Amino acid sequence: MQPFTKLTGIVAPLDRPNVDTDQIIPKQFLKRIERTGFGQFLFFDWRFLPDGTPNPAFELNDAAYKGAGILVAGRNFGSGSSREHAPWALMDYGFRVVIAPSLADIFRNNCLQNGLLPLIVPEDVVAAIMTKAKAKKGYRLTVDLEAQVLRDSDGFEAPFQIDAFRRHCLLNGLDDIGLTMQHETKITAYERAHGLSSTSR
Repeated sequence: MQPFTKLTGIVAPLDRPNVDTDQIIPKQFLKRIERTGFGQFLFFDWRFLPDGTPNPAFELNDAAYKGAGILVAGRNFGSGSSREHAPWALMDYGFRVVIAPSLADIFRNNCLQNGLLPLIVPEDVVAAIMTKAKAKKGYRLTVDLEAQVLRDSDGFEAPFQIDAFRRHCLLNGLDDIGLTMQHETKITAYERAHGLSSTSR
């Protein structure tokens, strides 16, 4: 998993509540077994018209938000089914941070397991960022995980909270497998003591 320490990126506003995982990555695109390649299908039903052309009314199709690394959204983002493909699609599209007043628990945990930083911040902070992103196309925000603060070049600053263990894992790029492999020496010693080989894992 790629470590996350600090990101300064363009903010894309998705001013909609209750965006569920089927809207993030529709079910017809879940047949792939790889973690990559889902970005092209992100928000598919909103991004594209029935004839397959980009929908000019959809926020993320605005050229000003091209290359955005931060998504700011409405409350209850990521609700619905527990598909891990949702954070895969967001990351494959280019997002490393999702900011919202509330996030579905399973979606949030899936993000943390895949190196996507899900931040829950107060409604007024989300509203301020959303307003700036809409008013100033190409608006950039810095997300500093080490200092646990959001800031921009105009003097805006807002702290955020994150579980200390989850913060440690993100800063060091550790998913569950990475955490386990930190104990590789002990695992190997146990295998040798019990006559096990690495091929029997």
